Amino acid sequence: MASCRAWNLRVLVAVVCGLLTGIILGLGIWRIVIRIQRGKSTSSSSTPTEFCRNGGTWENGRCICTEEWKGLRCTIANFCENSTYMGFTFARIPVGRYGPSLQTCGKDTPNAGNPMAVRLCSLSLYGEIELQKVTIGNCNENLETLEKQVKDVTAPLNNISSEVQILTSDANKLTAENITSATRVVGQIFNTSRNASPEAKKVAIVTVSQLLDASEDAFQRVAATANDDALTTLIEQMETYSLSLGNQSVVEPNIAIQSANFSSENAVGPSNVRFSVQKGASSSLVSSSTFIHTNVDGLNPDAQTELQVLLNMTKNYTKTCGFVVYQNDKLFQSKTFTAKSDFSQKIISSKTDENEQDQSASVDMVFSPKYNQKEFQLYSYACVYWNLSAKDWDTYGCQKDKGTDGFLRCRCNHTTNFAVLMTFKKDYQYPKSLDILSNVGCALSITGLALTVIFQIVTRKVRKTSVTWVLVNLCISMLIFNLLFVFGIENSNKNLQTSDGDINNIDFDNNDIPRTDTINIPNPMCTAIAALLHYFLLVTFTWNALSAAQLYYLLIRTMKPLPRHFILFISLIGWGVPAIVVAITVGVIYSQNGNNPQWELDYRQEKICWLAIPEPNGVIKSPLLWSFIVPVTIILISNVVMFITISIKVLWKNNQNLTSTKKVSSMKKIVSTLSVAVVFGITWILAYLMLVNDDSIRIVFSYIFCLFNTTQGLQIFILYTVRTKIFQSEASKVLMLLSSIGRRKSLPSVTRPRLHVKMYNFLRSLPTLHERFRLLETSPSTEEITLSESDNAKESI
Repeated sequence: MASCRAWNLRVLVAVVCGLLTGIILGLGIWRIVIRIQRGKSTSSSSTPTEFCRNGGTWENGRCICTEEWKGLRCTIANFCENSTYMGFTFARIPVGRYGPSLQTCGKDTPNAGNPMAVRLCSLSLYGEIELQKVTIGNCNENLETLEKQVKDVTAPLNNISSEVQILTSDANKLTAENITSATRVVGQIFNTSRNASPEAKKVAIVTVSQLLDASEDAFQRVAATANDDALTTLIEQMETYSLSLGNQSVVEPNIAIQSANFSSENAVGPSNVRFSVQKGASSSLVSSSTFIHTNVDGLNPDAQTELQVLLNMTKNYTKTCGFVVYQNDKLFQSKTFTAKSDFSQKIISSKTDENEQDQSASVDMVFSPKYNQKEFQLYSYACVYWNLSAKDWDTYGCQKDKGTDGFLRCRCNHTTNFAVLMTFKKDYQYPKSLDILSNVGCALSITGLALTVIFQIVTRKVRKTSVTWVLVNLCISMLIFNLLFVFGIENSNKNLQTSDGDINNIDFDNNDIPRTDTINIPNPMCTAIAALLHYFLLVTFTWNALSAAQLYYLLIRTMKPLPRHFILFISLIGWGVPAIVVAITVGVIYSQNGNNPQWELDYRQEKICWLAIPEPNGVIKSPLLWSFIVPVTIILISNVVMFITISIKVLWKNNQNLTSTKKVSSMKKIVSTLSVAVVFGITWILAYLMLVNDDSIRIVFSYIFCLFNTTQGLQIFILYTVRTKIFQSEASKVLMLLSSIGRRKSLPSVTRPRLHVKMYNFLRSLPTLHERFRLLETSPSTEEITLSESDNAKESI
């Protein structure tokens, strides 16, 4: 009867384990199917990437084309084809730009490597694309020599302006020294005392537009090393020049200047002047995108408005006003505000012909925020102006205005260069809560690990052995990691997200200048969770390695005793080394980026509370690489080597004294091998298979990895607790107690026990089935290998 109960218990355990495995496998397959279906439905419903052609990108419901293309889908040519003229060859040139010749000055000339000529691609009066004549430069002149020549009051400014424009036509080659020299030359051309011709000044505007195509790093070096106020002087001269164009405009790809002259009107000037810049199909400014309206009631932005300025003039004797629009803020190198994104920050300047001390005009402005709404949310903004004396942004006299039309509104009580400094919060696609597969696997692992720890400690005296120290520490570290993973992996910032970057959620009373244009809400708790997850996962792998080392000593080097104080030594390694690694990692990152309020994101991710994924160009410096991947890889390689060694020399070594059948001994060997593989953490090798580029294959390996590793605690419980005779004996007593309680509540059945006994005796009489049932029994040899020998060794310490 006792053997019958033991048989029933083993069958029950096998059935339960089989059902759990089947459920988890089913959930994994179901999640894979759902994931694939979601991927198909998402790709079919979203805008196809092929809709915008020729490098165009889909932003805010329309295609944003490159300079060379235009139209609804960026399919209409907006360039001049390759050409040859007067012996000079020119590549494709976008409309409105000067293209440099492929022929460059010789190495023995002062202008070595720079183009010998340029050619303009423009639109005719009838809107047709056409090439202009070639402008040939002088290879014996460079920016430094021109800077010296322009100081002479008799210098030919027309020729110098043309030469500077040619020398700056290739913005990719411009250095900080080139920008400084070119800025000084252009500054002399716009100097009112030099009386340069209008043609020379218009060519100088082309030079300024070309300079704004230079790299941001080059401008930063200019601001850091320039000994004079070249950039500031140029900004002032652009303002002054904007008053001299009459009612005309000069528009280049990166700068637009327009004037309004009222001297021919009544003696009383207009009360309000409105200047508008419309959105274009590309990021460049075009001549048809700027407008001036006088005597208007107020601002009137529409869906095509990118920015709009209303000049309120309380004194009606103003005769001229001018406006300047800069495509980017490279001339305005701030010491307090740093732009990290590539979003264009347009600068707008307004000026009247009143005396500086008598400037009474106020300005109302609206800006349409232009940014990648798929990846970022507008967090806040500041209304600022460029303080020429401080050479930085300032908020004096400016304030925010609240609107309901989706525009950013500002108001200032003076005229100068204005901007809206926007700050963005990255619109992280926070992952959904853990799915059913992860929840079930982690719950089973937490339960199994807790029961294993309790069993190992409680049954110490019954088993007459010391506590399996390595196994208990491994289970404790894995248990804590699973608990942190389930309850702490999600970033609480996920609940703070605003929908679509709603402008109404912005604090309009706060007009402080931000430090950078991209921010992240700090979350010290998430950083702490990431550090704890980092620590306990390293502890788990360290105890995996120590378990492998201990088994290697016990099974391979059986004739040599364990080192003295082995338990103390491995405890210091298991819990101390990971703490040192985590402490050094956090300390180094903080020491390098502590001044940055967003230093946490150099250590952890924002989407989840885990180590940061490195950028493609920053893998070598990544904390994920050196503080996790490298040590884990070393541990896994050593564990695999010891696992193979133990499997070949011990687990699968032929034993001549084995009396069981070959089939039974093979099954016991498989179970023993699985027991060792689970404790060694061999299944974590599947993580490297998740790095393949194929999405379908990566999804499959992801779920296989999740299946094996979220249930690692359950596997340890089954292999190291359920299979022991002590656990089975105690579980039999519990089942007998439950069955006795059940029999008391119901009438006794005489037939069913007899049937059970008869069926059991019948099955035992069949040799084949008898051997099959013996597979469910505990293997003394396996238990000795995995547990008993380890415990006996510890008793001798």
